[in-house]
Amino acid sequence: MEHKRADRVADLVLKELAEVLLRKVRDPRLADITLTAVKVSPDLRQARVFYSLLGDEDKKAAAAVGLESARGFVKRELGKRLYLRRIPDIAFYFDASLEHGSHIDQLLTELKEPGLE
Repeated sequence: MEHKRADRVADLVLKELAEVLLRKVRDPRLADITLTAVKVSPDLRQARVFYSLLGDEDKKAAAAVGLESARGFVKRELGKRLYLRRIPDIAFYFDASLEHGSHIDQLLTELKEPGLE
């Protein structure tokens, strides 16, 4: 199976980005964020970072604002850690798959309850 360079860079960006958000960024709006995936364009110029967060809509909106405000700092930190000629531009996207999975799990649990037979 062939691994593209973009996939290897995406894995590296995910690892380093998680470390930067955990250790360097001191924004309380970003405390409960989970990074789920990174997709890097084939030319390595764009990185789409997907994150998840359980909570209400206000918390999700605050996290989106916090990520956007930390974007420049995060890119600089990645530049210090990654040995790439060009650091990809980062865009953050909310990933609702964990929320969706939690909802499906809740529905299945409700079906298993003894009173529903």
